[in-house]
Amino acid sequence: MGISETRGIGAQGLALAALIFLASGCAHAHAKAAPDLPGLDVPAPPARDVESAEPETTPAVTPPAAEASRGSATRPRPATPRPEPTSGEQTRAPEPAKAEEAPRSPTPLQTTPANAEADLAREIRATLARATADLNRVDYRHLNTDARTQYDSAKRFIRQADDAVRARNLVFARTLADKAAALAAQLSAR
Repeated sequence: MGISETRGIGAQGLALAALIFLASGCAHAHAKAAPDLPGLDVPAPPARDVESAEPETTPAVTPPAAEASRGSATRPRPATPRPEPTSGEQTRAPEPAKAEEAPRSPTPLQTTPANAEADLAREIRATLARATADLNRVDYRHLNTDARTQYDSAKRFIRQADDAVRARNLVFARTLADKAAALAAQLSAR
């Protein structure tokens, strides 16, 4: 085979390859049509009950003063009879509301057993005493602004914890006492 024959096969092969390429492209170039889906049946809206907004007509009543100004003689109004109470009903003035019992002070919520309550109160008072002692060792005049804020917070926690112990809110008192003791310990270490 010569070079010219190879070129002929090459040209034929190239034409055949182009034909296959174009044919394969056409096979995939068709647009896909969306399938026909059944239409949705939309229900009719529910019937509405609409009340008419027409105001009731009331007969016009002329005040007695207007009748007198027209020059007509004033007539006494007939008394409208009031229904008589039945035998079960009596016409009495409504009784004043009974005085309710004096409100009782709420009992404190006990989260600790009653026998451990005294021990916990003693422990809280000891923590408060330690915090107070630590704060007494601190010279307030030599503290910077942040340290003074901590000192004031510790004093406030001590007061609040003492009030909470008196109110028998020992869980809250313990939290406050621990905060006061931590702040006081940090300040006394300076």
